[in-house]
Amino acid sequence: MMRRAMRIFLFSTLLILLAACSSNDESSESKEMSSDDREMSNVVSSDADSEAESEAVTEEASESETKAPVVATERMIIHQASLSVNVKELDKAQSNIEQKVEQYGGYIVESNVFQEDDQTSSGKMIVRIPEKNFEKFLVDAEEEAAEILERNVTGQDVTEQYVDLESRVKSKRAVEERLLEFMSKAQKTDDLLKISADLATIQEEIEVMVGKMKYLENQTSFSTIELTMYENRVVVPEIESKELNTWEKTKKQLATSTNSILSAGSALIVFFIGNLPVLVILGAIGFVVYVVIKRRLRQEHKK
Repeated sequence: MMRRAMRIFLFSTLLILLAACSSNDESSESKEMSSDDREMSNVVSSDADSEAESEAVTEEASESETKAPVVATERMIIHQASLSVNVKELDKAQSNIEQKVEQYGGYIVESNVFQEDDQTSSGKMIVRIPEKNFEKFLVDAEEEAAEILERNVTGQDVTEQYVDLESRVKSKRAVEERLLEFMSKAQKTDDLLKISADLATIQEEIEVMVGKMKYLENQTSFSTIELTMYENRVVVPEIESKELNTWEKTKKQLATSTNSILSAGSALIVFFIGNLPVLVILGAIGFVVYVVIKRRLRQEHKK
């Protein structure tokens, strides 16, 4: 019995040892396989770094643009007005308008005067007035008029357009900073060339948008007013003393009539003296004909 028990104990111990060895082998194999997987993933990631670095610029640009905040601002209105009026004195009205423009801190864009005829003249002025003085200037301009023919005031709200440009510029600025950062870290020539091209495009877009923003700021800070003025006056003709010089006109008329008579007499003298031979011959022929006719008439009376 003791031998049999010893055999069973030894057999059990042997089975336990075999099981322990097999578990150690499996754990070592799993460790080797996990280390191999890490090496493979490192290789793959190192190969993809160069491609991911070039794509990172575009991804950062899109993320920056989507994350850009919308900035709230005051309402921006572009005001324009056109005014047509009749005035009593065009020169005086234009002078007063120019003084008002200077008083309100504006400037004259265009100023013209047209003389259509002796009774009608007109003037056209285009002025830019600060937005805060827009209504005041219109009232002052209407006070210079004897009659208002036409008044037209318009306004264009560009607030949304300006806010959109402002937010886009901020987004582009953020992209520009990221591109400059990538450029400082880039080591490959291809990456530098691509980043430089993207940076030039972004900077050009920023300049265009900033220019549009400045234009909108100028248009909203100054209002444009087109003023047309007409002057209609009655012209009274003046009496000229030259037209009443009777004595001079009489002497002139006498000289003219005398010259006409002398010219006619001179023409008759020239005609008779110049044609005297012809007239003598014609007179002789006429005399002979007269004598012949007279004799025949006498003979007929005797019979």
